[in-house]
Amino acid sequence: MKTALLIAAACLLALLSTTGASLPFPILPPLFAAGASNAFNHFLGLPPKFLFGLALTINPLGLLIGSAVLGPLSDRYGRRPVLLLTAVGAALGHALTGVALLMQSYPLFIVARFFTGLLEGNGSVARALLADRLEGPLRLRAMSWLNGAFYLGWLVGPLLAGFTLAWGVATPFWVAVGALLLAAALVWLALPREAPSLATTSWWQVARDRHSLNLLRYPELRKLFGVQLAYTCGVTAFYEFYPLWLVEVARYDARGIAWVNMALCGLMTLTSLFGGGPSKTEPLRRAARFAFGGALAVACVALGNVWVGLAAIALFGVPNALYNTVVQGWCAERFGAYGQGAVMGLLSTTFCVANIVMALIGAVLTLIDTRLILLLGAALSAWAGWRMLGWRLAAVHAQGGR
Repeated sequence: MKTALLIAAACLLALLSTTGASLPFPILPPLFAAGASNAFNHFLGLPPKFLFGLALTINPLGLLIGSAVLGPLSDRYGRRPVLLLTAVGAALGHALTGVALLMQSYPLFIVARFFTGLLEGNGSVARALLADRLEGPLRLRAMSWLNGAFYLGWLVGPLLAGFTLAWGVATPFWVAVGALLLAAALVWLALPREAPSLATTSWWQVARDRHSLNLLRYPELRKLFGVQLAYTCGVTAFYEFYPLWLVEVARYDARGIAWVNMALCGLMTLTSLFGGGPSKTEPLRRAARFAFGGALAVACVALGNVWVGLAAIALFGVPNALYNTVVQGWCAERFGAYGQGAVMGLLSTTFCVANIVMALIGAVLTLIDTRLILLLGAALSAWAGWRMLGWRLAAVHAQGGR
């Protein structure tokens, strides 16, 4: 298979899958923060903001499990069949989500979002596909393009939601069903069939014994997990709660949130496409700088006025895109011997853990003030940058260099 077609297939899959995953972002805040009281946003008489936090948590919980096991499963059974199965399954999950919103059934919504998240943990498989087949600067550049496709999906999804809600609250999810089925068709056409593995282990044994969290047995990967968890806690605090900040502080509706998200994701996409090339600066030093930049942007949202916050939301996309490109390329080079599917799965799993942790903390802090969860996220991302600088210095001292 030609390299260009391989990269294009992976990027198109990333674009179409995250388009569906990001649809609820502009839909949920108005439903819980500014909508009329109903069985959905007052389920069991619980506070709407608390229900909103739980709704944000459940999808990442599914992503956590999916990211931990889908990468290793693809190491065992092949990238193509795992991507096909997860794309079709996620389409079914979005269909159930649309039904839940029409029925105003909060429990069905939670189940559907969990199921969808479980199967949308296939991003690690797409990254492993490129890490397997590419090397050197081309792999780094392709990883950057793949990240750009993921970011573009986060742009298209909320924008699509904001401009299709006029036809009903479930309409964006029906569109997502079609998009993910298209992604499955692209995988079917673009990726070659793989030779069956000679391993005799069952899928359950692979999921149980080879999930990505097993990598935490190794000290350096535990260090990576801790630093990455801190940074992604800052990122997820921002992603999950800046739409709520827009509703409360800027008085935006779903369409306004979609426009702001378009600026954010547009900058992330452009940065990934044109700014992810090789550099003479050491990867950990670069990543630390970008972590500090992301922390500053999140802090400006929390502490600034409306216009400062809006600018910071958009500009956050630049350091975040560069950070992800640097860290993923560095991990592929340094830890690839552990299995690219497992390593990329660990990065995705870390992001999912961060989603769950910050959604739960945010469900409590937003009852006091939404800005508190943003400030906490900024502090955690800054700490991650500081730890990366310490990691680099420790490596230099261990080698006797400077």
